[in-house]
Amino acid sequence: MGGGGAHGGTTYKGYTIPHNKRWHTVAGKGLCAVMWFWVFYRAKQDGAVLLGLRHPWDGHDDHSHGHGHEHEASSSSSSSSH
Repeated sequence: MGGGGAHGGTTYKGYTIPHNKRWHTVAGKGLCAVMWFWVFYRAKQDGAVLLGLRHPWDGHDDHSHGHGHEHEASSSSSSSSH
């Protein structure tokens, strides 16, 4: 019927469970490791937001990178002097 039982495996209550190939096992463990690295990376980045300890918009205190209000004041004063 389904695929021949000549390859072997483990039989339990009349059902034969085939053995995994080596590359399936290695690929599964590798992808599992990638998944957990990604989960821990995202937990490091967004864990406080997920747990409700801070809001998503509170994370980047100042987007100006040193160009705050003093930059706006100096540009407006220089344009008004012309």
